[in-house]
Amino acid sequence: FLRLTHSATEIVEVASMVKDPVCKMMVDEHKAAATSIYKGTTYYFCAKVCKEKFDKDPETFVEKEKEERS
Repeated sequence: FLRLTHSATEIVEVASMVKDPVCKMMVDEHKAAATSIYKGTTYYFCAKVCKEKFDKDPETFVEKEKEERS
C-alpha cells in the first residue's frame, strides 16, 4: 500500500508502519529497535524496554490489542 504525499515525487510506504503493543507508538518495522515472536506473530518495538515488558507477559499485551480492535 503506497500513499502519495503533497509532492508527486515523494512516495511514502505506509505498509511498514506498525503499532508497538506496549506504548502504542507507531514504529517502522524495518527500523524497529527490537522484535519478539509470540504465537507465530512478530511484534515490533520502539525501544528495548518495551520489548522487555512485552516478553515478561505477552498475553496481557496481545489481549489488550484484541480488545482495542473490537
